Amino acid sequence: MAWLEQKIRRYEHMRWAQEPNRRTLPFVWGLEHIGGAAKETEPCAFLDHFVEDTLANSDAWYSTEAADDYELRDDVLTFTSTVESPWAVNNRVHAQFFRARHTGPAVVVLAQWNARWEEQTDVCRWLNQLGITAMKMSLPYHDRRAIPDHPRGDHLVGPNVGLTLQANRQAVLDVKRCLRWLEQRGYDRLGILGTSIGSSIAFVTMCHEPALRAGAFLHVATYCGDVVASGLTTMNVWESMQAKLSQEDIRHYWSPISPFPYISRLHGSGKKILAISGRYDPTFWSEYTNAFLSEIRKGGVEFERLSLPCGHYSLGAAPFKYVVGFRFGTFLFQALA
Repeated sequence: MAWLEQKIRRYEHMRWAQEPNRRTLPFVWGLEHIGGAAKETEPCAFLDHFVEDTLANSDAWYSTEAADDYELRDDVLTFTSTVESPWAVNNRVHAQFFRARHTGPAVVVLAQWNARWEEQTDVCRWLNQLGITAMKMSLPYHDRRAIPDHPRGDHLVGPNVGLTLQANRQAVLDVKRCLRWLEQRGYDRLGILGTSIGSSIAFVTMCHEPALRAGAFLHVATYCGDVVASGLTTMNVWESMQAKLSQEDIRHYWSPISPFPYISRLHGSGKKILAISGRYDPTFWSEYTNAFLSEIRKGGVEFERLSLPCGHYSLGAAPFKYVVGFRFGTFLFQALA
């Protein structure tokens, strides 16, 4: 099957090369975004303490109440984010609402890095056909939350260490506020579906949200730092970080926003998990996917897996997207029945 792998690799690089507006931003510690000082004299020591404290108290770090300003207009829910980032436009959350029923199952859908507003719409309509209400939430710094001069989601995953931590935490808290609204509307069987960075955010949310019964994760890996340092799609991010940090450094510093440290929280939870991956993925490399799944298996957490002979971009292309859609659709239908 070497010929197939080579073909997939060429396709992945072609798709990566076609992405518009890609920029290489300068490295910044950005500790002011996580309670530190912009000119911290010992940034590494600060981050070491921050990581230790945050992992030990992640329930508090990922805690939020329902918003007090929900507004649904033309099937778009808006509300104020728990996190106050430096940009007001990013602090207003937008989520498209696709109603299948007035009560019952509902799934929050999180798209991939740099997704446009209209992406993942077909996913939500497919869930509707299965009788599942869907809510597609814009990630921080994406589409309607994009900040001036940054059409891409540069600040959700970027060479600003502290801002990336803040932005991913913000995403988790925004999802939890979406879930509170769904509960207020009578939806009592809740799930989550994430793709790429959306998968990472979805998994961290699931580990800190008792109301979530099931999660489908398209692309899975251990640590955000490993993906950024080794992946094709994040080469421009790592380019300006590698002179200052090693892969081990960024794995450690970004561990509070990574799936791996929280796997043990699922032990005995009864939550249902589906992990979908591509065997030739040059962004979420198979070694990180396998290490993630091995840790889940070792901990006795039940999960289902689908591994396809494709890559990162090609998981969302024909024919693989049809297999993926059928699999996560039937999984969520059964898990939220």
